[in-house]
Amino acid sequence: MKVLANDGISKSGILALEKGGFEVITTKVAQEQVANYINENNVSVILVRSATKVRKDIIDACPGIKIIGRGGVGMDNIDVDYAKSKGIHVINTPASSSESVAELVFAHLLSGVRFLHDSNRNMPLEGDTKFNDLKKAYANGVELRGKTLGIVGIGRIGQATAKMALGLGMKVIAADSFIPSVDVKVEFFDGQSITTTIVPQSLESLFQEADFISFHVPAQNGYILTEKEFATMKDGVGIVNCARGGVINEVDLVNALDSGKVAFAGLDVFENEPTPATQLLMHPKISLTPHIGAATGEAQDRIGTELASQIITLLS
Repeated sequence: MKVLANDGISKSGILALEKGGFEVITTKVAQEQVANYINENNVSVILVRSATKVRKDIIDACPGIKIIGRGGVGMDNIDVDYAKSKGIHVINTPASSSESVAELVFAHLLSGVRFLHDSNRNMPLEGDTKFNDLKKAYANGVELRGKTLGIVGIGRIGQATAKMALGLGMKVIAADSFIPSVDVKVEFFDGQSITTTIVPQSLESLFQEADFISFHVPAQNGYILTEKEFATMKDGVGIVNCARGGVINEVDLVNALDSGKVAFAGLDVFENEPTPATQLLMHPKISLTPHIGAATGEAQDRIGTELASQIITLLS
């Protein structure tokens, strides 16, 4: 039985699938050729990340598909309900990338509060001629310890982010329409741990109370954060989005950065991927990454082996 990993899969995932009797194809097939390739090569399983879309047209054109797998959490690039209605299994790996995304959130937070994103742009250009000027420009950093982090969406990734925040000595608050409360366990290297309960509050109160806000929600039909919500926040708030583009109105974000309402933003996702707006890419108050939240070796290993395990269980 053949598996097409069109957006790639870790070596550990390939080995696990091959051990289970599957042939793994890692050829990158262009979106418009996916259906033909599946049919011509008798592919039973297609695995994607965020690049390849598996919509109704591919599902209808490929009656031999038994499983559609998404390496990661969100499945907005797959017509999930339609696939299930055709008897196709749809799987993902919601737990595999939580730690990697959470660490990226803090990479952006730490970069923002100490101006690393801007310093790393300017030091190579002017560090040898304007060292003291740059030292003065970046001398007003703040600490994360003792500050309040507002987490919008306290699912697996939100909880992983909360653990890191608690470890840094931050207060954590959350907003979530679906989770009434959650116990967050912070584990230490020596086997000790502490557990705290987070009870989500209203989004409005979170926006008013938080010093920093991190988004961990699926793709939205409309913006969660617009000019209206920015107006209710503390002056100098920091915003991080490592979830999905379209959560934040990017025009309103730039205006809030320019006015000083928002001190900095960290963005891993964008409305117009893979061509983000130039105003975002050039803004000195935005820390930028190209949608790499789950892109660590450890996460990709977990994703690959988890997908393999599910496929083997379903088709063996």
